[in-house]
Amino acid sequence: MLRKFVYTVIASALLLSCSSDKEDATDVSGILGTWDLTALQIDENNSTSDEEFGKQILDFLAAQECYIITLTFNEDLSVVLENSGNYIEINVNPDGTGLDIPCPTQSDIEVSTYTYDGELLSYIDENLETVTVTVQITGNTMTINAVEFGVENLDTGGQLVFTRR
Repeated sequence: MLRKFVYTVIASALLLSCSSDKEDATDVSGILGTWDLTALQIDENNSTSDEEFGKQILDFLAAQECYIITLTFNEDLSVVLENSGNYIEINVNPDGTGLDIPCPTQSDIEVSTYTYDGELLSYIDENLETVTVTVQITGNTMTINAVEFGVENLDTGGQLVFTRR
């Protein structure tokens, strides 16, 4: 009888000790990889002219497979941000009928650390402050609120759409 009781206690202890070992673990696998900014979704009924122009520029460049923001999330919880936004040149095309926007050849690169819990992404910005944004990932598409992400001139909101390579 004592032997049966000891086996029951040991079996219960093993089951209970294995049930929730991941309470502090963060599953970052959903965000790992390289993500290119491919679109800006805005509410065209409430958007500003800056937001509409920014969307047009981004659409034009993305159609050429030119991505002005690339995020690379690594397993070691480091993130690399490559941003070519400061090097965009806007010209009139040779026919004078539209814009010509060459793909920037220069970019600024920042390396930081991040945490991701399946919904919230936190990282350290260039001012050494923690920024937390809500992230939605469906397959190879990630959306981030542009205002939370700190994109200038997006006063009424908008969603940054990234596509995983």
